[in-house]
Amino acid sequence: MMMVAMLTSCTDSDRVFKIGVAQCSKGPWREKVNKEMLAAQHLYDHDVLVTIANAFDDSEWQARQIDSLAETGIDLLVVAPNEDTQVINDAIARVRKAGIPVICFDRKTSADYTAFIGGDNIEAGQIVGQHVGSIVSGERSLVMEITGHMKSTPAQERHQGFAEAMKELKDVEYVCKEGDWSSDEACRIATEQIKSGRLPDIIFCHNDGMATGVYKAVVEQNVEGCIKILGIDGMPGEGLEYVKLGHQIGTYVYPTHGEKIVKLALDILTGKPYEHENPLVGFVVTPDNVDLVTTEAIELMRQNDHMVTIQDKLEAYLGLYNTQQKVLVGSFVAIALLIVAVLLTLRAFMKMRKANRQMQAMHEEQTLFNTNSDGRKLRQMFVIPEDEMPEAKTQDTLFAEQLNEAIRTHMSDPNLKMDELGEKVGISRVQLYRRVKALTGLSPVELLRQMRLQRGYALLTSTTKTVNEIAYEVGFGTPGYFSKCFKQQYGKYPMDVRTGDSTE
Repeated sequence: MMMVAMLTSCTDSDRVFKIGVAQCSKGPWREKVNKEMLAAQHLYDHDVLVTIANAFDDSEWQARQIDSLAETGIDLLVVAPNEDTQVINDAIARVRKAGIPVICFDRKTSADYTAFIGGDNIEAGQIVGQHVGSIVSGERSLVMEITGHMKSTPAQERHQGFAEAMKELKDVEYVCKEGDWSSDEACRIATEQIKSGRLPDIIFCHNDGMATGVYKAVVEQNVEGCIKILGIDGMPGEGLEYVKLGHQIGTYVYPTHGEKIVKLALDILTGKPYEHENPLVGFVVTPDNVDLVTTEAIELMRQNDHMVTIQDKLEAYLGLYNTQQKVLVGSFVAIALLIVAVLLTLRAFMKMRKANRQMQAMHEEQTLFNTNSDGRKLRQMFVIPEDEMPEAKTQDTLFAEQLNEAIRTHMSDPNLKMDELGEKVGISRVQLYRRVKALTGLSPVELLRQMRLQRGYALLTSTTKTVNEIAYEVGFGTPGYFSKCFKQQYGKYPMDVRTGDSTE
């Protein structure tokens, strides 16, 4: 309690600056920025309180969010404009008129702002273009660029930098198509280009999500291996994993540095010198350095998650103490009794919750076994005991058994590639894709992921292993990516179906 009192007195003696953040969209890259800003709330000499609002790609909604944040009494606004539109510019102008500084990050706007911080998108386009030049040097090649929505400054500047780099390549034919940042649109554009008969040698996409759409088109059109794909973002579980799997030949790591956004905000609010333009530079990841970059990125994200958890717990403890201080007026005996009562209640609650969760998990596992149509389809192919199989086995059944064994044997290898899996069953990667798609309705990658998730589900409900241990055991490169895929498959997170202790 004395330590909490000391922390409280320090916090009360210094001003806590309120920073409102107006995010334009969602996604792993922006979630990473958000967590970095939250983790940096108590990192510097002055504490800040970060409040984040997300407009989900709606410009009018973002303008209303900006006005709402200003009405809450923020000291500074951080905004990633969805588009350089009048409705957003007017909202920013109202904030500036109220005397509130505005930092634009990642995306710029024609409205008046105090400072900008974010990736140098022109340089990003140039660096990717130079990497393309090192690949196609001395050859007559067709290079295609699929941009993001050109109403946003990142798309405009990435295109500008890449186009400038293409002008330096005399032996390259260069075409550019405008997309909308989505995987589906990138898939459509790439499919259209492939069907035209002019097969690109390289396709550069403005983010890794779009690159997955291009990879889908390449597989569906049976030209896998003929087109090299490049993207931007370089996030674990996305771009970095796609490079490791061989879906892309590279990705540009687009920097986040949420802690630098908070530092810039504090410099502005405390009257320290600051730069109006604060570019952040990234780099290209290739198969040669992807393992090292992935390891470092995962470790940094893990440390950042720990920081956010510590911040949340610290703020919760401080808030609880302040409330108790006002109500109990320093009655340490009453506080001690309250803590004992809470601990006893919590202990009883945890025991009851554990018992209920075990019963619920058994019920859900039984329901999943009996009602999941995809699960039944896969069980009929991969899980039916041999003594229940008909004596005369079809070629499809024999293939399914062989593939099932190969997947289960090598499931724990996070670097397992589809061409390696094809070798295990004696067919090419393209034949593997066609045959698995015809039999299950899934691609080999989707089937592998689903079987990994099913194995993870079984381990969660039948062992005391941690979620992290299970994620690695079933072949996921990161526990976070395992949890994300698990939530998409079963509608709940791994910890929600545990039959063991609820804490790691």
